[in-house]
Amino acid sequence: MSTANLLRLFLLAAIWGGSFLFMRIAAPVLGPGWLIELRVVFAALFLAAIALVLKKSLHLRKYWKHFLILGLFNAAIPFVLFAYAAKTLSASLLSVLNATAPMWAALIAAVWQRHMVSPRVLLGLVLGTLGVALLVGMDRLSTQDGALLAIGAALLAPFNYGIATVYAKSAPAVEPFSNAHGSMWAGALLTLPSLLMFPQPAQPSPGILAAALALGVLCSGVAYLLYYGLVRDVGPTSALTVTFLSPLFGILWGVLFLQEHVGWYTLAGAAIVIAGVVLVTGYRPAWARAEAAT
Repeated sequence: MSTANLLRLFLLAAIWGGSFLFMRIAAPVLGPGWLIELRVVFAALFLAAIALVLKKSLHLRKYWKHFLILGLFNAAIPFVLFAYAAKTLSASLLSVLNATAPMWAALIAAVWQRHMVSPRVLLGLVLGTLGVALLVGMDRLSTQDGALLAIGAALLAPFNYGIATVYAKSAPAVEPFSNAHGSMWAGALLTLPSLLMFPQPAQPSPGILAAALALGVLCSGVAYLLYYGLVRDVGPTSALTVTFLSPLFGILWGVLFLQEHVGWYTLAGAAIVIAGVVLVTGYRPAWARAEAAT
């Protein structure tokens, strides 16, 4: 991987890790419904502007059902669940729990296709479970009122990402940019019922609205452009490295900007979860693949 692509990878990980920072800031004020509605609308408008410049059509008549499925499982449900959890849990914990998405995808694929997982994948799932248990069991926030429900929401969110991943393997061959663009508009539509479920707790300040704007434009719109560019330039396997890097930035931003406490169990749990994800995905860095080929 070139230096330029490596820098893009770290930038993407920093942006996606920052999404939990912005949710932690804005969710208690805007509530999960309004925060995520603003997020997907801002993202959709940003991507629509890019699509206009690039002259890319969504072909809605042909792919509207596909966009609705992606918008439901890859945006509306997980975004709202994470925003709900962000009212209680730290950005650090949320970022690590988000990294379990590939594990959920492997488990869902095994159940859907009715086949046993390999010993390597099984070991990865066990490690991931142990890492989550360590994080949740030792984190002082888990003792607060409503924490168990928030933890359940934060684990159910990447489960939906896993559904979206499994679906995408058999989905129509749509250009990645159009998938991102179309799913954001679908997500904006599908998130509307959450406005009734989660009323806005307080009047937002300009800073809170700025956090929502950053969450939509930067953490969704710009991030998708970076991610799909990396998939195109370095391939999906190398781009998958962002899954391992994002929690590190999520922890870093939480400490720097929210003064979150990070104990030994946070770092140990994150390391165990990431090790589990590596085993589940079968990821190997480029240097390891090169050595195996010689």
